[in-house]
Amino acid sequence: MTIDHQSKILSNRYLALDVLRGMTIAFMIIVNTPGDWGNLYGPLAHADWHGFTPTDLVFPTFLFVVGNAMSFALKKLKDMSPGQFYKKVFKRAFLIFLIGWLLNAFPFFDYNEAGKIAFIDLSEVRLLGVLQRIALCYLLAALTLYWGGEKGGWIFSGAALIIYWPIMYFFGDATDPYSLTGNAQIKLDLALIGEKRMYMGEGIPFDPEGILSTLTSTVNVIAGFMVGKFIQKNGNTLKTVQSLVILGVFSIALSYFWDIFFPINKKIWTSPYVLLTVGWDLSLLGFLVFVVEIRKWSGWTYFFQAFGRNPLILYVLSGVVISVFSMIPVGESSLQGWIYSSFYTSWLSPKNASFLFAISYMLLIWVIGYGMDKRKIYIKV
Repeated sequence: MTIDHQSKILSNRYLALDVLRGMTIAFMIIVNTPGDWGNLYGPLAHADWHGFTPTDLVFPTFLFVVGNAMSFALKKLKDMSPGQFYKKVFKRAFLIFLIGWLLNAFPFFDYNEAGKIAFIDLSEVRLLGVLQRIALCYLLAALTLYWGGEKGGWIFSGAALIIYWPIMYFFGDATDPYSLTGNAQIKLDLALIGEKRMYMGEGIPFDPEGILSTLTSTVNVIAGFMVGKFIQKNGNTLKTVQSLVILGVFSIALSYFWDIFFPINKKIWTSPYVLLTVGWDLSLLGFLVFVVEIRKWSGWTYFFQAFGRNPLILYVLSGVVISVFSMIPVGESSLQGWIYSSFYTSWLSPKNASFLFAISYMLLIWVIGYGMDKRKIYIKV
């Protein structure tokens, strides 16, 4: 991990990408830190299983912008010797994966039955997660594109989306291969990871960032890379915007047709879900290129740039700070509970209180990002 105090590290990015990345981080923080998980507005919750909500677009968009940024970085990486390339890529993937695992383990202790502090059992910490998926997808995409170029990226993406369907169908339960308990992903994770190190948010050991769906989620990264190369080649023109939007609409339409046979599902990251999210990202990026790069309406963008220039560290801090708030005792509650009851639920309806808390917390993280940007501190992994 390095801290760069020079603004020149931003010179090889285009503003629309920084804005999209910043929007993604801001929305990710909002959906990850409501005041009360039991009181959410529908668009701010993931689909229960099959289906799609705006929240289901956040994570794949993060992967998309990782690939988009990679379209700039890979040019430098290709100038390295193979040994230097592999060292840099594997090191970066390892560090991101490790940070994600440590975030799962944070704060590394809990209270035992006697009420005393005891260190957690690290062997039972959830192995996978958001950052771990980013690390694995980044690694797989980087290797694919390094070895095969853009042609290899297209071949991998097409093969991954097509092959994933029969894998899920034939290796899942015969009665319902796409169910929570009967899908092939949960079977593979139980066999290789073990239930003690899997996510329990569904009430059973099931990891939405499981091993098998890394295959399809890597396509989101490669798609971002391809779009970045396309924009670099064709420029920020109206024709570029039209191409992005047309491709986006086509991808969305194709995903809903495929959904008839293979359901759109974020938690097992199905192939139609990839097409749907890539379609929305193409359309959204096309809109941002038009507004920011072509029409030069950029006065509103700095808020998101502050997030987009330090995405990884701000995402990590958003998880750490809220955990610290929940650990600090205040009366019979925690600092987080006291703040929530004193300043939100005391005068707002449950859902509005939960939503406003999430907005406020996102703004707190933004202040940190703003301070880092003004001091030109950019933390890279």
